Amino acid sequence: MTVKRIVSNLAVKDIDTIKTFYQEIFDLDVVMDHGWLVTLSPSTSALVQLSVATEGGSGTEVPDLSIEVDNLDDVFERANKGGHKIVYGPADEPWGVRRFYMQDPAGRILNVLTHS
Repeated sequence: MTVKRIVSNLAVKDIDTIKTFYQEIFDLDVVMDHGWLVTLSPSTSALVQLSVATEGGSGTEVPDLSIEVDNLDDVFERANKGGHKIVYGPADEPWGVRRFYMQDPAGRILNVLTHS
């Protein structure tokens, strides 16, 4: 299993205001916009990304971190074997990802995903 990316998600009430702030202050571009979730990144690289959201999609809460992996089933099995709480999924989402939410030991919600 290889971690391909970790994305920090910030819960916000007004996406447009926050989006404009990060665009104007840090020159970030919108690289994904689902309405309820906007991801910003520098145009030169996707290594740094910041997502702001009013919900987590499919009626879920906004996760604290999103971690993209190359083998979701492997991570899901590890989480179950470790006794970690699964709070959503696994689910195939209409925007082209398969994912599940789990709690880390501090109670943070992790969105573990792979692109379909």
